[in-house]
Amino acid sequence: MDFSWSAITESLREARGRTLALVGDLHQDQMIGPRLDIVNPLLWEIGHLAWFQEYWVLRQLHGRKPILAKGDALYDSAKVAHETRWDLPLLSKSETLSYMQSVLDEVLAVCESSKDADPVKEAAYFLSLVLLHEDMHDEAITYTRQTLGYAKPSFANRREMTSSPSQTNQLREEPSLETLGDAVIPGGRFVLGSAPDRVFVFDNEMDPHEVEVEPFAISRTALTNAEFAAFVEDRGYDRRDLWIKEGWRWRQRVNTQHPVYWLRDGKEWFCREFNEVVPLNERLPVLHVNWYEADAYCRWAGRRLPTEAEWEMAAGAEPATNGLFDQKRRFPWGDEAPNSERANLDWRVMGCVEVGSLPAGESAFGCRQMIGNVWEWTATVFGAYPGFVPGPYKEYSVPWFGGHKVLRGGCWATRSRLIHNAYRNFYPPDRRDVWAGFRTCAL
Repeated sequence: MDFSWSAITESLREARGRTLALVGDLHQDQMIGPRLDIVNPLLWEIGHLAWFQEYWVLRQLHGRKPILAKGDALYDSAKVAHETRWDLPLLSKSETLSYMQSVLDEVLAVCESSKDADPVKEAAYFLSLVLLHEDMHDEAITYTRQTLGYAKPSFANRREMTSSPSQTNQLREEPSLETLGDAVIPGGRFVLGSAPDRVFVFDNEMDPHEVEVEPFAISRTALTNAEFAAFVEDRGYDRRDLWIKEGWRWRQRVNTQHPVYWLRDGKEWFCREFNEVVPLNERLPVLHVNWYEADAYCRWAGRRLPTEAEWEMAAGAEPATNGLFDQKRRFPWGDEAPNSERANLDWRVMGCVEVGSLPAGESAFGCRQMIGNVWEWTATVFGAYPGFVPGPYKEYSVPWFGGHKVLRGGCWATRSRLIHNAYRNFYPPDRRDVWAGFRTCAL
């Protein structure tokens, strides 16, 4: 990421434009929505975005007074309990948009006043924090629209999100999935995590540390709808022996027989995409399955989920001959930034692409789409790396250690500037509203 003042201000404007586009067509009632434990009221969420930007850049970095007298009581996610956010005296949508603009204007004015000097490390850090925070919430707003059955987002300028001709050709000319199989990883010593040599690194990616990984085989692609459908057809949701204790409790509580958005009509499967029901594409990655469902499938298939160390090694290691993987890629294909030939990110095609596509994005071991398209569950419980020190935003990681599972890789609505091989996402194992699937390892 470029950390010049002009690049930072352009990115802040672009991110805000994306946020506004994601909610621009929604009326006031939709901005509140039903009370669910897996989403936020969108009216609260966009106010929180502005408050977070104001808090870290204007107030903490520059000592400004709050723009809203009661802003902390409304929008501080660390103090405002999730279940109360529908009951708060929130601003109207127009008032919230006005507040968002006021904050952004002041932040941009601060950047403009400093444009003749290089960004100091502290300023670059907090501006990066609020930018990437908005990117993460834009992805959350997208899956909230899916959860609530709202229409697919519509952006005025789709040029940068459409498939290029070369990408379209790649999608047409791929070999059958049966030829892809597993990638065999020889194992060895590998450095897990991100080095603190960049302007901004999330605290849970540090400190980088050496791990010993046994040899393993991992699927070169994410699991497809067709593969998961075979588990469903074999009554996988009814077989107690396939589920861990907590997973079976979840299964009984929700009383489900298939992924959350799947629908059956005779012998044919369909799925809901936003507010439309479409035929289930067997070559797309299975999506909106939680960790329990992924784990049960693995038991049925005689496979297992990869650990996050295995996942990161398969995605980022360069082949080694001495057992030490001392060369590490930022992305599966190398250190060059993502583009449409390598990864499905940034809402480019407004959904997933088939799992065999985008060969230009393969890792050194031949694993495909490890960045973009669909988040991938791992077997690992989210926790601190050795030497962990919380960042200034202490609530980002620490409260979630121990109760969440790690996901890796990003999805089609993840921003290119956010994602890389060492990025760690984390959700409770029962969440299936996010754009998550998985790939598997041989036992």
